[in-house]
Amino acid sequence: MRKRSGVWVFVAVLLLTLGQIAQVQAATVFGRASTEIEWYDNADEETLVPMYQYLLLNVNELGSQEWSFRGYGRIAEDLFGEEEVDSRLYYAYLEKKALWDKLNVRLGRQFVSTTAGASIMDGVTLNYHAPGSLEMTLFGGGDVAYYEGYNAEDLIGGVEISGTCFDDVNLGLSYLQKWDDGALANELFGFDADYDWRETLHLYSETQFDYLSNTVSYALAGARYHKAQDWSVRAEYLYSLPVFSSTSIYSVFAVDEYQELFFETEKRLAYGLRGFINYTRELYETGADADVVEAGIEKVRNKRFSGYFSTTWRNDPDGQDLTGFKIYSAAQVTPKLQLGVGVNVDVLERYLDDDEDETTSSRAWVDSTYRFNRKFDLQAKLERVESDLWDEYLRGRVRLNVRF
Repeated sequence: MRKRSGVWVFVAVLLLTLGQIAQVQAATVFGRASTEIEWYDNADEETLVPMYQYLLLNVNELGSQEWSFRGYGRIAEDLFGEEEVDSRLYYAYLEKKALWDKLNVRLGRQFVSTTAGASIMDGVTLNYHAPGSLEMTLFGGGDVAYYEGYNAEDLIGGVEISGTCFDDVNLGLSYLQKWDDGALANELFGFDADYDWRETLHLYSETQFDYLSNTVSYALAGARYHKAQDWSVRAEYLYSLPVFSSTSIYSVFAVDEYQELFFETEKRLAYGLRGFINYTRELYETGADADVVEAGIEKVRNKRFSGYFSTTWRNDPDGQDLTGFKIYSAAQVTPKLQLGVGVNVDVLERYLDDDEDETTSSRAWVDSTYRFNRKFDLQAKLERVESDLWDEYLRGRVRLNVRF
């Protein structure tokens, strides 16, 4: 019910919007329609051929109040009927800037994100820019994550206040509630801070507090030195504790906290070419800690070629050691045709149990993009995937994009 109802809401809003467009000649319409066919084998060795129809729609200057509309969704169907694939409504909302003075309003399905939490919501967001740097956002509506159909008791609401003070220090405070079938599921507070000292040292932090569990559930603190034009250094500390809904059975189980220390140095080697070295110390509460090192280079296409190469080394006393590499290269063969080839070897990992503690995944693929003109292009990708869990299989995808 949840999958289908979201699509029909998208279609209804789309039809209403197109009806308004027909009456308002000044409206500007643009977007993209994408038709995609995919094929692969699932765990039961059944061949799935899902087909997706995506639509991205943007409308500006809609109606006498100059509203705008933003919508994105897909309709999906497995052509072989082996498995149900998801049709999804990602977002579909009407928006008006400066509805009253400095108040902006957004109405419909939308993504809300604060340090206190994030979700997809069917509702209303009000954003007010006060004189100076103070900004306040209020939002509320139905929480899509909990929907079993459209239940008026699956709700989300919150507030976020942000501003600048103390010599360009950006601060934010947020609060969020979620309700599942009429019961309070989550109550979270968030705080974030951001300061760039003399355009030399960027300091930032985020903290989420789970009020129902009376504990810090997420914390991030970082610093990045970026005064030099050709190189930078970054260090971060991450703390994470899973947050479960109070209505979920998992909320009564003990969970492990996870901590991480991360260091990165980045160097510009030439125009469009950068190199990097990352080190991560993974800190587990019940398992052994692990060290991960990754080094590589990346080439941004400025003429004909682009790509990247990186190598990964992971050391874990529990036996989850991993050594592998990633490589990808793409070339603009003609003004209309781009071809690419890539390989990932032993860089993905899925830990199963004590009897299979070295599960790794590898894949190799080729891809291409052919641009007929500025509005039409065709993309294709074929990859071979291998892992200890699923053995090996082929996966293909063809996608036609039409811009309007």
